[in-house]
Amino acid sequence: MSATPGTFTIADRTFPRMGFGAMHMSGDRCWGPPADVPSALAVARRAVGLGVRFIDTADSYGPGIAEELLAEALHPYPEDAVIATKAGQSRPSAREWKPLGRPEYLRQQAELSLRRLRVERIDLFQLHRIDPQVPLEEQMGALAQLQREGKVGAIGLSEVSVEQIEAARREAEVVSVQNRYNLADRASEKVLDHCEREGIAFIPYEPLDSGDLGRAGGPVAEIGEETGASSAQICLAWLLHRSPVVVPIPGTSSVRHLEDNVAAARVDLTPAHVARLTEAGRPA
Repeated sequence: MSATPGTFTIADRTFPRMGFGAMHMSGDRCWGPPADVPSALAVARRAVGLGVRFIDTADSYGPGIAEELLAEALHPYPEDAVIATKAGQSRPSAREWKPLGRPEYLRQQAELSLRRLRVERIDLFQLHRIDPQVPLEEQMGALAQLQREGKVGAIGLSEVSVEQIEAARREAEVVSVQNRYNLADRASEKVLDHCEREGIAFIPYEPLDSGDLGRAGGPVAEIGEETGASSAQICLAWLLHRSPVVVPIPGTSSVRHLEDNVAAARVDLTPAHVARLTEAGRPA
């Protein structure tokens, strides 16, 4: 549950709700190293310097490279940080993402993530995708076993429906859900509402997409002019106002953009601003 409007608690650690997504700490299409490794390290370090304490990555970013660079940049991590990673997406090539949820694979990937992140316990271990070829109870059972062994602190899911969340919760406690959600894409509205009712963190990825709402003269630009905030800040501030369980994880390869993103937590949208953005993005 949220401790205050600006924080959330996972794995017994309370942190500001503005997180950092480490996808850009790998190369194009999340394949290979980033174009500028020193810059990637600097962005991660600056995020922590700005007070970010929820950092999300995945074994498939690189693969493995984002986790390794996070450790190079930040280890030893702040004691109050939550380092989250994901497994269950294999990468046969730069263009392929294939769900792979066999229990032995999930265990292998967890062990590799522990090594790359240089930790003894993964704070939050998320099933990157449910593998339709493997019974869900077997996938969740593998994560629950890792948790019992102390290798995983908490368990999350990604790209799931309400029904899948509840099926997974029959096998293990689920503390987070990571689905695509932003001003332009509200397909996971019911999932977010369910997470709010159940006190589950909702981690929207691709949080900066505003679609047509971000066009010149559109509501994002208009509210930006009224508040003095950038378009990215309006998108992120709306998410933070949307629900107290929302934990955005904008990613970037630029320190300047990172600083702009983190400052979105200080943008004070009025109820009228939030309503305008919410209504403008509803399907016709």
